Amino acid sequence: MEIFNHNANVNFLGMRRLSIGIAVLLVLASLALIFTRGLNYGLDFTGGVLVEVQYQQPADVGQVREALAQGGMETAVVQSLGGTRDMSIRMQPTPAMRDVDGKVDLDRVAAVIGKALQASRPDAVLKSRSSVSSQVGAELRSDGSIAAVFVILGIGIYLWVRFERRFAIAAIVTEVHDVLVTLGVIALVQREFDLTVLASVLAVIGYSINDKVVVFDRIRELFRLARKAEPEEVLNRSINNTLSRTIITSLFTGITMLALYLIGGPVVHGFAITMLIGIVVGTLSSIFVASPILLWLGVSKQDLMPRSKEDPELARRP
Repeated sequence: MEIFNHNANVNFLGMRRLSIGIAVLLVLASLALIFTRGLNYGLDFTGGVLVEVQYQQPADVGQVREALAQGGMETAVVQSLGGTRDMSIRMQPTPAMRDVDGKVDLDRVAAVIGKALQASRPDAVLKSRSSVSSQVGAELRSDGSIAAVFVILGIGIYLWVRFERRFAIAAIVTEVHDVLVTLGVIALVQREFDLTVLASVLAVIGYSINDKVVVFDRIRELFRLARKAEPEEVLNRSINNTLSRTIITSLFTGITMLALYLIGGPVVHGFAITMLIGIVVGTLSSIFVASPILLWLGVSKQDLMPRSKEDPELARRP
């Protein structure tokens, strides 16, 4: 199945100054948004209170969320604990849940939440309550950032071994671009950033590099087949040859994420939206950013051919 002609000759590399310029502007704008507006961290990172509730009769997550909203707790996150009777509630403590010193009072937490739930369902019983400090959230932010860095570096090492160092550099640069632009959009719209969104960002890294590896494979293949073709021509042909596959993969993955957003419930909204943003950004960078960086780094046929120990000229190439 092809959307675009496999042998099309769209001059993507001819637009490289414009595409790279836009990419740089997007990265700078994203950094500005991240450092000025900041990410809207959720309870997983900022801390809060956690309450587990059990109902005598089956309950719906939407009903529990509505009961809490009527009690003035509109931002509470409600999740089912594997059934229809046990629910977990996470939220920032309200003033009514704090003592005179401003500290969270778990007895008041239980009283406020219990009152709101039992107003609509008298069979609601609080099983446990606890508080999560902001220090734990800070550790999660740090661990998440380290995980993203290690994933990107690991991908770079893999591509260095499988292809050549210029491909690894191009991949790392575009992966950083994709992550920063995705985070910049999240900061712009102030979407809540929780553990599901963090997981989605890591998934975006994997999805994005998969797109680029397909193009890189085609570049390597064409370099070895074409005897006299210039690097720019080979890169253009590679993008055109893989364009249908890139668009179709992105389209169907996007449809899956849209379905997850529409029928998966509020708990997975953050994951689905972040993936949709990352799919768009990663697809565009695979077409308009990765290959221009390769061309700028000076990739050539000799870089991908087997090195001969008897050939001193090839042995001296970086």
